[in-house]
Amino acid sequence: MSDEKLQKVLARSGYGSRREMERWIDQGRFSINGEKAKLGDRVARRDQVQLDGRDIELVSELDSPRRVLIYNKPVGEVSTRHDPEGRPTVYDHLPPLKNGRWIAIGRLDINTSGLLIFTSDGELANKMMHPSANIDREYAVRVLGNIDDEMISNLKEGVLLDDGMAKFTDVQFFDGEGANKWYHCVVMEGRNREVRRLWESQGIRVSRLKRVRYGTIFMPSDVKIGTWKELEHKEVKVLAKHLELADKKPMRMKPAEKAGLDRRYKNQRIRQEVGPKRKQ
Repeated sequence: MSDEKLQKVLARSGYGSRREMERWIDQGRFSINGEKAKLGDRVARRDQVQLDGRDIELVSELDSPRRVLIYNKPVGEVSTRHDPEGRPTVYDHLPPLKNGRWIAIGRLDINTSGLLIFTSDGELANKMMHPSANIDREYAVRVLGNIDDEMISNLKEGVLLDDGMAKFTDVQFFDGEGANKWYHCVVMEGRNREVRRLWESQGIRVSRLKRVRYGTIFMPSDVKIGTWKELEHKEVKVLAKHLELADKKPMRMKPAEKAGLDRRYKNQRIRQEVGPKRKQ
């Protein structure tokens, strides 16, 4: 590993996105060779890095394959790695990584289902989540109430929420009759409960919410609720090129590792909705 910025190496090693690592560095959670780390510090292979007082492993550029998973999140799972209330998390059923950790690209709240993207590559995660990327998100939403043209116009022009102005860049009727109707709507940000709050600003209640697209990635029809699928190298390569990232060689697995991953993929179960974890 050559001399590189600490937050870049940490992101590559799977501890979080680069922006998240910068916050952790600011919070004083890292040390380098016994000295408190600060933004701008660089590390090399010979350096000893600790997180919260514990030694951590760093992954070099050569040893860091770029992998991407598509996950169809069920209602009832939280998007954090560990939940203090013991609720099921989106990480519980993901395949293990030999090096690094899965990084979630954005989050979905516990009552929202649908497309969640994971990657082993912190640089890709940082690119896809950074506001400068201007990546839109599309949701399918079932609403309860009577929708008129004025409401749609308000939602597209902009509404003042508690945390500032927000709007849908597009809203399209999809299906349904009577009071329950399905719409597809698009936002450019990932603010907390933004889609629900926009509809609620018009006096409309959201009864179901599902993300169906994140940028150029759509939810594949063969990824059933509660299951995952790994993108092929050629698909990851196209995504990386779109994000202006340098290409990486495909990961090479030993036959036993590949067989184990295939077996885990085939043995997945559809999970429509997840309840609290059982006490041991």
